[in-house]
Amino acid sequence: MGEKAQNTKNRIMETAEKIILQKGFAGTSIDEIIDNAHITKGGFFYHFKGKNDLALALLQRYLEADDVFFNDILNRARSLSEDPLQQMLIFLKLLAEAMQQLPDTHPGCLVAAFTYESQQFDNDVIQKNKEGILSWRKLFAEQLTVIEHSYQPKFETNVDDMADLLSACMEGGIILSRVLGEQDSLAKQILHYRDYLRLLYEG
Repeated sequence: MGEKAQNTKNRIMETAEKIILQKGFAGTSIDEIIDNAHITKGGFFYHFKGKNDLALALLQRYLEADDVFFNDILNRARSLSEDPLQQMLIFLKLLAEAMQQLPDTHPGCLVAAFTYESQQFDNDVIQKNKEGILSWRKLFAEQLTVIEHSYQPKFETNVDDMADLLSACMEGGIILSRVLGEQDSLAKQILHYRDYLRLLYEG
């Protein structure tokens, strides 16, 4: 794909993601995406077979960006400490700071948005969404497992459940932030999870 074509495809996806996060997938039409991206209908269908194909591409791009984002922060945290618990605490602190530095409330999460409207999608999109959630679980659980090799938790834990709790805190924080119009709600939920880990392992 040439540079011009790739730029057009990126513009379509950026436009579509912004509208979908505001209005939902069902409430977003191809015509609206075309108008806002300033392309022709032929230009849209050159890149995507339809809305479902667009959804799959959007989700793939979103998850890849999240993977890079989380891993960059985690690698930075690992460079700042050799202790696995401190690495996770630093990671959560840096993550909360990144959320606080957003220019406005978090725009929303495509994984959550597509979950709410799962009846709109084919099995490929549904499975990709599940893969995204599981990839978050895997990343967080790997670090939590290393922590449990060095620290005895104050009560019985399951690292997969604890990893999912972090995802739930982030998704819930996004909802609170948007509903209440409070930019720091997401960061606060991440920091509450951080406090939970400190209480669990440090006492």
